[in-house]
Amino acid sequence: MVVDNQLVDAVGRGRLEVVDPATAEVVTTVPAAADVDVDRAVAAAKRAFGGWARTPASVRAALLNEVADAIEEHGEELARIDSIDNGTPISMLRNDVRLAVTQLRYFAGLALELRGQSIPPPAGGLNYTVHEPFGVVGRIVPFNHPLMFAATKIAAPLIAGNTVVLKPSEHTSLSALRIGELCAGILPPGVLNVVTGLGVTAGARLTAHPDVSRIAFTGSVATGLAIQRQAAADRVKTVTLELGGKNPLLVFPDADLEAAVAGAVNGMNFTWQGQSCGSTSRAYVHRTLWAEFLGRLQEAVGRLQVGDPQNDDTDVGAIVCRSQFERIARFVEAGLADPRARLIAGGEVKDPGAGFFVPPTVFAFDGGECDSPLLAEEIFGPVLSVVPFDEYGEAIARANRLPLGLTASVWTTDLGTAMRAVQDLEAGYVWVNASSIHIAGAPFGGFKNSGVGREEGIEELYSYAQQKNVYIKFDREGDCHQR
Repeated sequence: MVVDNQLVDAVGRGRLEVVDPATAEVVTTVPAAADVDVDRAVAAAKRAFGGWARTPASVRAALLNEVADAIEEHGEELARIDSIDNGTPISMLRNDVRLAVTQLRYFAGLALELRGQSIPPPAGGLNYTVHEPFGVVGRIVPFNHPLMFAATKIAAPLIAGNTVVLKPSEHTSLSALRIGELCAGILPPGVLNVVTGLGVTAGARLTAHPDVSRIAFTGSVATGLAIQRQAAADRVKTVTLELGGKNPLLVFPDADLEAAVAGAVNGMNFTWQGQSCGSTSRAYVHRTLWAEFLGRLQEAVGRLQVGDPQNDDTDVGAIVCRSQFERIARFVEAGLADPRARLIAGGEVKDPGAGFFVPPTVFAFDGGECDSPLLAEEIFGPVLSVVPFDEYGEAIARANRLPLGLTASVWTTDLGTAMRAVQDLEAGYVWVNASSIHIAGAPFGGFKNSGVGREEGIEELYSYAQQKNVYIKFDREGDCHQR
């Protein structure tokens, strides 16, 4: 682990196995942090906070740009590490490196935008606001984009003047540790610390630690709810959560059918094995397009190549770990056993002894919406469910029926339909005639149980600072309004 810019083992020498999901073989181990290890990392961050907070914003930005340079320089190495650790095709992970570098430079460029304002005071006074960092930030990131999240989710808190304890997923810790090593040669000691371990131990201690005043988590709804409870145990903390989604894609009768099919494939994030909280895993298609849409979708999904993540020609790699593989397999088996679900593509789950592979799988519910778990639960795997609809109101009601609201995708050539749907859909990020695209600087986050807070834009930077109001009375004859 990386604590105070030093490489350290867990005090108790505990280790976690790292399994290559493409082979199901153990490739190495990483430290399994206990409470004492998290305490050590938080203490280092707390010691470093004063100096880092006083460091000029322009200097913090320059150092963050150096981190971006280092990640860019080691990009192929980091992508290979993630491909072995996470199972995603190397071509996708190279793109993650590019996105990480872009986001780091974006937040470095915002360093001087964390501004206060002056407010007209009574005569003889001055009133203004400033933004100050929280202190130690606990940042817990998931397994689906290990390198990208480890790099980008430290950017806003560091630029705002906080120090960070980063806790990656126990399933994908290697690239975060490597980033910690690279940062140890750039950032002052204690500014960034990386601890590895189980969520129920290291993650829970970081969340509940009394010296960690700001928590941010990306992951499942169940874990997000647990973090809210843990964070409130003995002090008030600011918590932001980017959680799961069971996201709808709506194809209206006037849609460009070819583009909509491509959008459904792209929106499902099959090239990430469907392991994305933003995946549009529920497709609602107008009945006039139903048969043709399914036929074209079957062809498009059938062209995807499942195989070795290290191969440049692979489209779909391996599921991140055995437990996630088994969970996805149960959903596929449930679909195969359900007479209401018609298999359109995939469905053949391989023996996990040869790697955790699940092919892109599509089920059609010809009879319409039903209580199938495939339509209600976030699978976080390459399983797409397609349902017909007849009327606009029916499609919107189905799209909004779940207690989740992260993303939504609308396909129509009618501007009125598009604008109406954008207004009616209960989701934090809506695409029209597009899917799965993130625009640099655009705020990303969800409604309902899909989270609280926004990331990827300037809103994220401001979320890592506390606003302070200052009133100065300098004219003794002036008077102020007293409450």
